[in-house]
Amino acid sequence: MQDCLFCKIVAGEIPSQVVYQDEKVYAFKDIAPVAPVHVLIVPKKHISSLEDLGPEDADIMGHIVLTAAKLARELGLARGYRVVANCQEEGGQTVYHVHFHLIGGRSMQWPPG
Repeated sequence: MQDCLFCKIVAGEIPSQVVYQDEKVYAFKDIAPVAPVHVLIVPKKHISSLEDLGPEDADIMGHIVLTAAKLARELGLARGYRVVANCQEEGGQTVYHVHFHLIGGRSMQWPPG
């Protein structure tokens, strides 16, 4: 998608601090971290929101969760971490490309804050 911020990051048009990538996903450091570790994991395929997922996207969503767990181990988050996906405006989604926040390195509270 031409105007999608995350598509431009995945394409290398906008610089990012890459943490991991493979044929399906791209993971990079968040520019406004809320914890010592804050990585965004995005599918390379453009999907606007969780509401736009179809059965054909089950494989990539599973791959994202497995990637989050792998990165958590590699980034030393053995004491715990949070994986968050915001959906639509009231859910806090600000970039309309499905993405998951991997957050850790400090104690997490509920509700988030």
